[in-house]
Amino acid sequence: MKVEVWSDFACPFCYIGKRQLEGALSQFPNKDQVEVVYRSFQLDPTMERDTNMDMHQVLASKYGMSLEQAKGMNDRVAQQAKGVGLDYYFNTMIPTNTFDAHRLAHYAATHGKMTEMKERLLKAYFTESLHLGDHEVLSQLASEVGLDKAETLAMLAGDEYKDKVQEDKQRGADLGINGVPFFVFNNKYAVSGAQPGEVFLGALNKVWEEEQAAAPLQFVGQDEKEKTAGDNCADGSCKL
Repeated sequence: MKVEVWSDFACPFCYIGKRQLEGALSQFPNKDQVEVVYRSFQLDPTMERDTNMDMHQVLASKYGMSLEQAKGMNDRVAQQAKGVGLDYYFNTMIPTNTFDAHRLAHYAATHGKMTEMKERLLKAYFTESLHLGDHEVLSQLASEVGLDKAETLAMLAGDEYKDKVQEDKQRGADLGINGVPFFVFNNKYAVSGAQPGEVFLGALNKVWEEEQAAAPLQFVGQDEKEKTAGDNCADGSCKL
């Protein structure tokens, strides 16, 4: 089973949704048969790498609300994050463009480190208030999950994996995704938003049951030559 997750490192609900999915997988008896693939999405591709605004000001500006309303909204999200064991510090978060962080995630994927890199970047942004637009910061985080720091810096200095990020974003647009997190199960079922764990568990069970029902018959004790032999009774059974 394949679960594709469109998310952005600047999306607070994406980290919460990741935890909810992980919780569901921990209860799913066939979790070893599930492949989770993270896809790139940018909530604000026009965001500058460096800005003087804090997270409350960014939210207030984006949605045309007062600073107090933005702070109240962020406080509620922080409380929701605590419910899944995450600590969010909106007062010190550093808003930035996440494009290079997405490039880094794809780079990590080529080294089998996508999951670890995804988790490290989210924690760095929401809990540690690190600057995910800074290449030095990104390369240090990469080294913490086992990637070479110098090689990561060299990659970030160029435009490698830019096409991978754009491909994910385009596929998401083709699917009609306009908000994240967004979860697609076997390219057939979708869950939108940081839903409760039971919603994800229900989706996992549904897809698994359908897969098993549709599984082809498996032949036991025969090789391909025997199954396709020309003699109608060659394999111990008579055929029409």
